[in-house]
Amino acid sequence: MSKTKDNKYKTLLLGLLFDGIGMLSFAVPFIGDFSDVIWAPMAGWLMTRLYKGKIGQAAGLVTFIEEIIPGLDVIPTFTIMWIYTYIISDRKKKTIEVNIKE
Repeated sequence: MSKTKDNKYKTLLLGLLFDGIGMLSFAVPFIGDFSDVIWAPMAGWLMTRLYKGKIGQAAGLVTFIEEIIPGLDVIPTFTIMWIYTYIISDRKKKTIEVNIKE
């Protein structure tokens, strides 16, 4: 496998892990919501490390908000960002490249 593909799947595994950590707050009633106060800024920061640039900053902000609001922990923001980055965004790039070559 190429280095790019290795990084792609490493990012996916890390994202799944971080989404799992975010959902752990549901495991402990009441105490879990307080853990979100610690996890939300960490999750936002981790998102900006996984995805660089303005898109990573925007995703970090969305992740922070999603984690800090009780009850929204079920949204897998890291996984959604991975899908956007490596599937949706790649399709757009390939479509643009095909249109340019024609």
